[in-house]
Amino acid sequence: MKSMTGYGEGAQSVRGARVSVQIRSLNHRHLDLQLRVPREYLALEEEIRKTLRGKIARGRVDLFVNRYAAKASARRLEMDESLVGQYIASVKQLKKRYGLAGELDVSLLANIPDLVHVREAEADAAGEKQALLKALAAALGKLERSREREGAHLRADMESQIRHLSGIAGDLEARVADYPLRLQRGGAETDNNGIQDKEAAEIASATLKGDVNEEIVRLKTHVAALAKVIREREPVGKKIDFMLQEVNRELNTISSKVPHLPVVQLVLQGKERVERIREQAQNIE
Repeated sequence: MKSMTGYGEGAQSVRGARVSVQIRSLNHRHLDLQLRVPREYLALEEEIRKTLRGKIARGRVDLFVNRYAAKASARRLEMDESLVGQYIASVKQLKKRYGLAGELDVSLLANIPDLVHVREAEADAAGEKQALLKALAAALGKLERSREREGAHLRADMESQIRHLSGIAGDLEARVADYPLRLQRGGAETDNNGIQDKEAAEIASATLKGDVNEEIVRLKTHVAALAKVIREREPVGKKIDFMLQEVNRELNTISSKVPHLPVVQLVLQGKERVERIREQAQNIE
């Protein structure tokens, strides 16, 4: 069992750059991938998404990729030699045509705009791909471990709630099994004023609208299945939510068929436990 909440980061150095990946995951009904990738790595975005989908089944995932160029290769000076040649040729032509004196030197060329400019080093996306994927794998590994740690805490709390729910199912079974005898005794026993025992009268007035044995059996089956499901390693959040709906359905049917106060109280306790499990299940992948 894994929580949908977690964080992981990884980094990898490659010649000329350092690549870092940060991943944060939050609760979400479906898988929602939000990527922030430098333009140099846009061609790798789909591969990153494929990798994430292979590891994460549900949740909102925010991924940030950063590229830091090494200082030595971050910038380089470039000269437009073709333009330099044109300047020199033009100056020579002017000297010849108009009989101008003087020599063309480097200082003059240095003052001419656009001959020399500084260019940011281009990223080698293909060469840096492996570095990016290694950083991504490291970040995913840390993310998975954090989600598993949180999932273990959630499972421990859910197991406690399921044990309580199992006890409530057993109490309901005992209470319902005792009804026939209580009905008979309730009809025979009266006080000095000839009034039936109050509790027996309540049971009799309920008229036992139906046999709830099947509902009790299904309730216990669902609770036992829940205890097994939360031990599974595969994504179980949606499965737990569906099973809780089934548990609630059985509890509602029991209380509607046997609207006797002790039974209703047990049903309410059971629904309270179901709601606590549901709250935790919202965080489960």
